[in-house]
Amino acid sequence: MALRPLLARYDQLLVDLDGCLWVGDEPVRGAADALAQLRADGKALSFLTNDVRSAPEELVRKLWRLGFQASLDEVVTAGAALQFTLAGRGTPGSAFVIGTLALVEHVASAGLRIANRTEFASRADVVVVGAHAGFDYAELRTAVQAVVRGAELIGLSRDPTYPMPDGPWPATGPLLAAVEAASGRRADRIIGKPEPALYEAARDRLGPGRCLAIGDRLDTDVAGARRAGIDQALVLTGATDAEQAAAADPAPTHVADSLAALVLA
Repeated sequence: MALRPLLARYDQLLVDLDGCLWVGDEPVRGAADALAQLRADGKALSFLTNDVRSAPEELVRKLWRLGFQASLDEVVTAGAALQFTLAGRGTPGSAFVIGTLALVEHVASAGLRIANRTEFASRADVVVVGAHAGFDYAELRTAVQAVVRGAELIGLSRDPTYPMPDGPWPATGPLLAAVEAASGRRADRIIGKPEPALYEAARDRLGPGRCLAIGDRLDTDVAGARRAGIDQALVLTGATDAEQAAAADPAPTHVADSLAALVLA
């Protein structure tokens, strides 16, 4: 195997996970071979994801389980970017977190007191919203009460869905929209793609070099990379089909049926 000539101009690849390397628990065909060839040709890799359901360590284990080599330093999640952002606030305070245990741990590691399941939850200083399967009305009510009382509202992304084998599943966007609608306030801050925090964190870890960002969504992966001044490659194995890709304006730098089709000659 060899790389396609277009890859010669790039030193670093920023690769999305859901819809690019896997869908649910199934690896995308040819993606492991594509990544292996990129490594063999000396390309630096970073894995960027808005997924807040899993800790970085869990994602590394999943990468290896599905046939992809990866190290912890190569995985940059929206949760890790949130932790960095919250740690720089200067006033730790308390937080009510809608999300998985992994997201709660990121917030706690930033120095905030977790108000979940306490009488002070509706008076938290910060409300953090991330996707998780246990989202319910009680969480929505508490988040809305805290936001109405003046809490800072932080969303991990506005992604509407993420791809799964049986069809799209709701992501963080719909949960955040519910809090915004009920509280009458827009989020004060969005952490994940297409905001710059993930790209800045990845490029800081990788050092100098020309980057190509690869993903399956026009509104996050492609738009975020464009805003960061990075070339974009859209693959059609996740949230975007060929018709949507053809209609994109401006168009991504590259479009391919899959990661393997993009990378391998």
